[in-house]
Amino acid sequence: MKLASFMLNGKATYGAATDGGLVDVGAKLGSKYPDLKAVLAAGALDEVKAAADGAPAAGSVDDAHFLPVIGNPDKIVCIGLNYKSHIEETGRSDSDYPSIFTRWANTQVGHNQPMILPKNSDKYDYEGELAVVIGKRARHVSEADALDYVAGYSCYNDGSIRDWQRHTTQFIPGKNFPGTGGFGPWMVTTDEIPDPSALELMTRLNGTELQRSKTNLLVFDVPFLIRYISEFTFLEPGDVIVTGTPGGVGFKRNPPVFMKDGDTVEVEITGIGTLVNPIAAE
Repeated sequence: MKLASFMLNGKATYGAATDGGLVDVGAKLGSKYPDLKAVLAAGALDEVKAAADGAPAAGSVDDAHFLPVIGNPDKIVCIGLNYKSHIEETGRSDSDYPSIFTRWANTQVGHNQPMILPKNSDKYDYEGELAVVIGKRARHVSEADALDYVAGYSCYNDGSIRDWQRHTTQFIPGKNFPGTGGFGPWMVTTDEIPDPSALELMTRLNGTELQRSKTNLLVFDVPFLIRYISEFTFLEPGDVIVTGTPGGVGFKRNPPVFMKDGDTVEVEITGIGTLVNPIAAE
C-alpha cells in the first residue's frame, strides 16, 4: 500500500495512492486519526487499508498537492557518511558508529513542491536517500527484530546548504533551512518492501543522473540504525530515519554542481517511486 499526505479542497488529508488516483481515507477516518502519524501511533494501518479498498479516487496523482509523507514527526534522524562511495569522495575515514544529525519538520516539503534555495547561499546541494518511517515505539530493539518496527519506506532529498553545513564540524545549520528537504511522494508499506537492502537509488538533476547506488551498500544498514538509535532514545511512530546518501554529491564534483532556481531534482528508488521537486529561490 502506498500512503500519502496531501491537500484536497483546501484541507490537509491523507490516503492511498492507487492506479486510479488518490483515495481520501482521511475523509472517513479523520475524526479518529487526523493524520498518518496518528494512524501509525494507533496501529491502524489495517483500518486505512480497509477504508481504501474499492473506494473511488478523490483526485489524480498527477494533479495532487502533496505534503511531506509525515508532516509532524517527533524526530527526523539523519545519517551522514553512510555509503563507502560518499566517505571516499569526502576524504573522511571509516567509523565504528554512524554519524547522526537531526532535521526539523519545517524543513520538509512534499512531492512536486518547490525546495527552497535560501537567499543567503548559492551552495544548495542534492542528496538522494532512502527514508525509513517508524511504525511503533522502539527502545532497546535488537537488529533481528528491528524491521518489525518499520511502517514503510519513502524517498528523501536531504538538501544541504553546504557553506552553512561546513561552518563547523556540526551539520545542523546547513540541514535545517526551511523548505530545503523533499519527502515523498508516499510511503510504501513493508508488506511490499520486505527487504530495504534490495533497492536501488538514483538522483537526477535536470534529467542528468548524478547518483546511483544499491541500498545493500549502506555502511550501517536499516536494522543496525534502528538498534543503535533505539539504544539512546525512543523511536516513536511517525519518526523518520534518513539513511544517508551515496557518492556523487554536487560539492565534490569538478566543477561543483549546485541546485539553482528553476532546476528540477528527482530521487527515484525502485519499489517506491520518484520524488520530484522544482528548485525555487527564496
